[in-house]
Amino acid sequence: MSLKSQASAGSEVNERLAALISNANAVRAIAAAVEGTLGPKGLDTMLVDRFGEVVITNDGVTILTTMEATHPAAKMVINVAKAQEEEVGDGTTTTTVMAGAMVGTGLELVLKGVPVARVIEGLRKGLQFALEALAAKALPLDGLEDPRLYQVALIAGRGHEDIASLVVEAARLVGEDELRRPAFKLADIVVAEEGAENQVFRGVIISKSRLNRQMPERLEKVRVLVVDDALEPEEIEEEALRTEAGFARYLALQEEFKRNLKKLIDLGVGLVLVDRGVADIAEEILTDAGIMVVQRVLNRELRRAAEHTGAKPIKRTGLKKSPEELERYLGWAEEVFEEEKLEKVFLRGGGKPMATIVVGAATAEVVGERERIAKDAAAAVQAAIRGGVVPGGGSVELAVAREVERRKSEVRGMAAYGVDCVVEALKRPLAQIVANAGFNPLEKIGDVIAAQAASGKDSLGIDCDTGEIKDMVEAGVLDPAPVKRHALKAAGEIAEAILRIDTIIRKKEDKPESGEGSKDGGAG
Repeated sequence: MSLKSQASAGSEVNERLAALISNANAVRAIAAAVEGTLGPKGLDTMLVDRFGEVVITNDGVTILTTMEATHPAAKMVINVAKAQEEEVGDGTTTTTVMAGAMVGTGLELVLKGVPVARVIEGLRKGLQFALEALAAKALPLDGLEDPRLYQVALIAGRGHEDIASLVVEAARLVGEDELRRPAFKLADIVVAEEGAENQVFRGVIISKSRLNRQMPERLEKVRVLVVDDALEPEEIEEEALRTEAGFARYLALQEEFKRNLKKLIDLGVGLVLVDRGVADIAEEILTDAGIMVVQRVLNRELRRAAEHTGAKPIKRTGLKKSPEELERYLGWAEEVFEEEKLEKVFLRGGGKPMATIVVGAATAEVVGERERIAKDAAAAVQAAIRGGVVPGGGSVELAVAREVERRKSEVRGMAAYGVDCVVEALKRPLAQIVANAGFNPLEKIGDVIAAQAASGKDSLGIDCDTGEIKDMVEAGVLDPAPVKRHALKAAGEIAEAILRIDTIIRKKEDKPESGEGSKDGGAG
């Protein structure tokens, strides 16, 4: 074949695979944006918006969800990262890096002549082998007192000992049953504040101030009402107010509202938490009665406060109930007080023990990053309790890669090439961790593979300070098994989705219905 014919054939191949090449490049670009943050020697990323506002972070999901991305394949990866964060709260960088490796390896195989269908078939089998091997390597924890739990928090918390201690203390206070409850997320109880002291507060914190300074700053043995609505009279339509009957109705509702507030005072309510706004008349009456009111409370905090105090959220129409009925909606707290410096209200000692992790920060610039670190640590601790731990530092992925390679012979035909997508992806975490630490990844991967094979220890990895072989379990480098499983599975799903796309077509714009939005107002 002449050089001209070869060039023409190559051009035809690239044109036929244009969608795959474009998508693969986008995925690898997204992976490149976060891979530098991986491992103990990973560096930070600076994100700058058009107004010059800066976020400096090492958190993968923050980088991915904040960065500007226009390519459809890049957006797919970002959406998978969001799902990973929502499901297990950590591991987004690992997911993205492995997805980039799978797609990149898949593209190389296709360019060499392996049909896409066979690559996908092999990728699925390799993923199945890997998930089975990973599940078998999970080490269960011995309850909340297991010292390995602190190591999990320390690794996920990027070496911040104070944060790791806070998270473990909070987990023990919350209890194992609560940590295993699907609806509960330990990361949701993290609050970071400039100038605050690190603590695990045994109660709930509302991130709002009392309605005015005339209301009491501190109360003890408090009856609590939670209003999942606005605290104001029922509304009358403006047109109705112009009629005599409508205005009379308005006055009657105002009087009824005042009577309802009087019932709350007579019941001894000391704290009222309101989802929305508070009418001026309510503020005046409740202030005179010495009741603390907090308005526009975040829905998540309102629910936690209700759960902690035992209060049942009530709508404003529910305030019409008799005092005996209202009594059943009230909760109780041992102490309520406002920290004016932090502009927050603290509820301590309710019927159900709850915890809030307060993480202090010296300056406003680091508040957000301290909070992200604490949330990662909390999510990792909860995942470890639910599903055990595995050796970290990329060691377990490399051990699983060796297992997948051994089972590659079970896959027939050209699909066997597709298994390499998973093998290469499993090698990427350790390769990137050691590269970020300043070592040659090819050399170190070879050293670890040889050491694991010779010793039979899957926990051998690389000490990022010295570059020497080290047992990750003995070094306390542990990761939650569910995070690893979910990261691998999510990476496989996004890689398959990208490899399956054969053509990219721009959608036409939706046109308005006939007769609507026409420029000339009629048929042409």
